[in-house]
Amino acid sequence: MNSFIPRFASLRPIAALALALASPLLQAAPPAAPTHPIFVLNSLDATVSVIDPGTFKERTRLPVGKEPHHIYLTPDRKSLLVANAVGDTLTFIDPVNATIQRTLTGIVDPYHLRFSPDMKWFVTLANRLNHVDIYRWQPEDAKEPMKLVKRIPTGKTPSHQWIDSKSSVIYASMQDSSELVAIDIATQSIRWRVPTGQLPADVYLTADDRYLFVGLTGDKFVEVYDVSVSPGKLVKRIESGEGAHAFRALGDKRHIFVSNRVANTVSLLDTQAMTIVRTLPGPGGPDDMEVMADGKTLLLSSRWIKKATWIDIEKGQVIRQVDVGRSPHGIYTLDHAPRQ
Repeated sequence: MNSFIPRFASLRPIAALALALASPLLQAAPPAAPTHPIFVLNSLDATVSVIDPGTFKERTRLPVGKEPHHIYLTPDRKSLLVANAVGDTLTFIDPVNATIQRTLTGIVDPYHLRFSPDMKWFVTLANRLNHVDIYRWQPEDAKEPMKLVKRIPTGKTPSHQWIDSKSSVIYASMQDSSELVAIDIATQSIRWRVPTGQLPADVYLTADDRYLFVGLTGDKFVEVYDVSVSPGKLVKRIESGEGAHAFRALGDKRHIFVSNRVANTVSLLDTQAMTIVRTLPGPGGPDDMEVMADGKTLLLSSRWIKKATWIDIEKGQVIRQVDVGRSPHGIYTLDHAPRQ
C-alpha cells in the first residue's frame, strides 16, 4: 500500500506537449458546466458512490453486487452497466438520475466488459475463471438482453480488453500468464497469442487499429504492439512509472494518460511519437481515470486511500479529493471528453 505523498508535475517544455495543450479540442469554446453525476465503483464495499459535479460531494451510495470493478455505457446511452465480478451480476444504472434500473443475474464473473462498435456483441472477461465470454446484445429482449453464444478458455487471469473499430477482433491481456490474446469475433476463436512483460493490465488501441498499448502493472513500462500483423509484434517499450496500469485518452486523438499505481503518478503519453511527454501527480494508488468534457480536468480513483481525485491537467496539480468507499476502481460520467 502506498502512502499519499503529493508529487507535482514535471513540466518539461516538449513540443508534443505544447501541441496537446494547444489542440483545437482544448482551445474550442468551453462546453457547458457538467451536470451529470460522477460514478465511482467501490470494489470492496459492493457500492457505487454518486458524486454531484457542482458541489463535489457524495450524493448517495448505491448498493450493487459483490466486487464491482468496471463500468460501461450501453449503446443506447440509457444505462450504465456495473460489472459485479464476484456477484455474477450486472447492475443497470440510469446515468442521468443515478437510480438503479435493474439487475441482470447469471453473468459469470464479469470483471471487464465492452460492447463492440457495431453494437452487436457484448464481451466480458472472467478474471477469476480464465475465460472470455461473447454475448449477443439483444436489447429488445427484456428477459435476456445478453445471450451467451461462446465461452472461450484463455490464459490466466484475463484483465482488460479492447475491440477494434471493425468489430472483428478482441484484444485481451492475460495478467498472470503475461500474454496478449487476439480473439476473432466472426469465428469466436483465438487468432494468436504473444508473450508480454509482467502483469499486463489495461490495453488501448489507436484509432487506425494498428498499435495496441499495454500497461505492465508488474513493471514500469507500457509495451506497444503492431497488431496490423499476425501475430502482433512488439515494437517498443516506453518507461512510464512503476505499476503502469490503466489508460484514458486526453481526447485530442493523440495523447493518452497512463496511471502508474505504484509510483503514484500519471503519465501523459504521445501515441504518435511513442514517448512520455509529461508527468502528473497520482496520489493513493491511481487506477481508472476519466477526463471531463472541457479537457482540463482529470479524475482518477485513488485505490488505496478511498478517494476520488481531481487533477488540473494544465497546472499539473491535485485540486480536490472526495471521500468514497473502499478500493475505488471504475470511474465514469456522461460529461466526458472523447475516448480517442
